[in-house]
Amino acid sequence: MNIVVQGISRPGQIPGLDPPPTGVTFRFAKGPEALAEALPGAEVMFGFDYKGRSLRDAWHASGDLRWIQWAGAGVDALLFDELVASDVIVTNAAGVFDQPIAEHVLGVMLAFAKGFPASVRAQQSHEWDYRMTESLAGTTAIVVGAGGIGRSITRLLTAVGVTVTVLASRTRPDEDLGMVYGWETRADHLPSADWLILATPLTEATRNLIDAGVLAMLPERARFVNIGRGDSVDEPALILAVQEGRLAGAGLDVFASEPLPNDSPFWDLDNVIVTPHHSGDVGTYPAAVVDIFLDNLDRFRNGKPLRNVIDKSKGYGAR
Repeated sequence: MNIVVQGISRPGQIPGLDPPPTGVTFRFAKGPEALAEALPGAEVMFGFDYKGRSLRDAWHASGDLRWIQWAGAGVDALLFDELVASDVIVTNAAGVFDQPIAEHVLGVMLAFAKGFPASVRAQQSHEWDYRMTESLAGTTAIVVGAGGIGRSITRLLTAVGVTVTVLASRTRPDEDLGMVYGWETRADHLPSADWLILATPLTEATRNLIDAGVLAMLPERARFVNIGRGDSVDEPALILAVQEGRLAGAGLDVFASEPLPNDSPFWDLDNVIVTPHHSGDVGTYPAAVVDIFLDNLDRFRNGKPLRNVIDKSKGYGAR
């Protein structure tokens, strides 16, 4: 069986692929030209560069492709019309990022509540900047997204005393979360929120989801945390809300343009924490993704159901 590993040029770059499983030959392809050369005759592609879009340009060479294992939780960089319309199965790395991202969100919230950015700036200036800080316990958070990442965030925040309400595509009872409320009920929840946390995949339904109208529903004390996708946010509206004091701050790990351009106002706003799209990337991530791939490969070769199958028309997996 020929398998293309997209995004890397040799097996030693990620653990667990060398030696390959019995009967498997790996072809490594970094970039669209290399991918187009490697795809003919390959039934499987392991997309390790989960932000890359090279398959779109190499699609003409993918006639033998039957299954793609994607190394990210979000598949928005992968999906395009021809792939969605095809019979190619897409699976993702759901579960790998849940706890690391939840820890990142908690860390950002603690940084705001305890004033860590200001303390670091004071330390750099050798200033003894005594001040009162805040407590997370007793605050209210709205988590938008009821997938694995949103659930992990909810569990961790609840454990430190934050009251969490989860919003998703529709209202429904949930055995883990109690009740999930539909996005259409946002006006009932956002005005009392101390935190708004976006944890959704990028789909047509979530593009520009957080716009000026949503931001206006939040109280001035609220802070916004985004670990979903930058294209889900009206960034100019967010910048204006922070600059004008209509929002207390924002912790942003994702942006519409990445890397974040040098001239972005986000860099220079004291009440914005910028991180480089690494909220889920911990040292164990590559090995964990390879484990999912190898397990799914065994299932694929033996005709068993695959883990983490994506509904390509929706852009995410079913719970």
